[in-house]
Amino acid sequence: MKINTNHRYSAGFTLLELLVVLAILAMLAGLVGPKVMDQFGKGKQNAAIAQIGSLKGALEQYRLDASNYPQSLEELTKGVNGQRPILPKLPKDPWGNPYQYRFPGEHGDFDIVSYGSDNSPGGEGEAKDINSWD
Repeated sequence: MKINTNHRYSAGFTLLELLVVLAILAMLAGLVGPKVMDQFGKGKQNAAIAQIGSLKGALEQYRLDASNYPQSLEELTKGVNGQRPILPKLPKDPWGNPYQYRFPGEHGDFDIVSYGSDNSPGGEGEAKDINSWD
């Protein structure tokens, strides 16, 4: 029996094969990545809309208890006339910033605004303002 010592066994991938796979993965990430990040930003905007809706409900409850809207959102975490607080804690917007509150409001009885990801008025996309009057 003769043993062939010149036979090479291929147990792995060549450098060229690995580079081709990495190039394909990079192209896929370039196509899919921006769409995923865009959906993530829209999720934060939807969360801000829901939180503003909850704050509006809490403000209406405060008005029923105190016969007027509070001067600041912080009053929602304090009891009205010895009652329990309406909110145990004020939420921050999905970008970690406090909601802006104006009473009396320019667009209604009160205004609540989140300035989006850039935390400044105006903006497009994820930096777009979310408010209580739209």
